[in-house]
Amino acid sequence: MGVKNFLIKKAAERQLKNMPKDQQEMIMKLLENNPDLFVKMSKEMEHKMKKEGKDQMLAMMEVSKKYQ
Repeated sequence: MGVKNFLIKKAAERQLKNMPKDQQEMIMKLLENNPDLFVKMSKEMEHKMKKEGKDQMLAMMEVSKKYQ
């Protein structure tokens, strides 16, 4: 695992700490298989939070369901 992937994984773990365990595992599995997907997902989350006014948890749940 490269340094970039390691840092992305650690950042994701920090951001997901308040999510249900099953969703955390699903997202981490996606992240391990395709690290660039995490970058895309985080941009979508930011958009939902800033433009649509959703809280972080709701934005993450919606984005993660999209990529199931």
